[in-house]
Amino acid sequence: MLIATWNVNSVRQRLEGLTAWLKERQPDVVCLQEIKCMDDAFPREPIEALGYNVAVHGQKTFNGVALLSKLPLEDVSRGLIGDDDDVQARFLEAVVAGPSGAVRVVSLYLPNGNPPDTEKYPYKLKWIDRLIAFSLERLKLEEPLVLAGDYNVIPTAADAKNPAAWVNDALFLPQTRARFQALINLGLTDALRAVSDASDLYTFWDYQAGAWQKNNGIRIDHLLVSAQAADRLVAAGVDKHVRAWEKPSDHVPAWIELRN
Repeated sequence: MLIATWNVNSVRQRLEGLTAWLKERQPDVVCLQEIKCMDDAFPREPIEALGYNVAVHGQKTFNGVALLSKLPLEDVSRGLIGDDDDVQARFLEAVVAGPSGAVRVVSLYLPNGNPPDTEKYPYKLKWIDRLIAFSLERLKLEEPLVLAGDYNVIPTAADAKNPAAWVNDALFLPQTRARFQALINLGLTDALRAVSDASDLYTFWDYQAGAWQKNNGIRIDHLLVSAQAADRLVAAGVDKHVRAWEKPSDHVPAWIELRN
């Protein structure tokens, strides 16, 4: 089973690239972030025509997450536990059921948190705390679990071409990285790092200052997996070449393959 995550940065603007990549990579499950549209505006037809079931948790012009699956989507749940007043569309959970068993998959878009001296940063930290609480409950089920998405976290200096440029950024502050590590310490595995210690395993290049041309990237899109999923992990990677396509997102897809 091939499971991928991609912050598409507006699904309607990137639809041509998305469908081209779906045909090329042939993922079984895709977690999308920043779709930037309401549920009824999501371009279902061209995606369903490629054989995917679609679940959406959208928001007008901001945020928004979606799940695409060649297998049935069951027990679909929208929104992260812990704050009934939080209306931002950043979390979508479903169970993907196949002939070899079920996998619980989450598409998440963790808050950016910048500027750190505003209310945006406490919101980011509280959101991670809520994700930790959610994960703690789900891990009790002892089932294959994949938390995939744009975490807006640079875990270590090895995950940035120029770490010094990020020391005051919400993505790389010590509190951010400590919260991310606390999440992993629950018993999750960073799947990309489990298969590669490459120093240029980036998933994001800014549109500004020639970041792509200079390979000035960072790794902020992650697939964290439970022990039951990690036991089935056979491969993981980043489709870096997609960043060179016409009208690209500033992120590229990352993916894992689980043994059936």
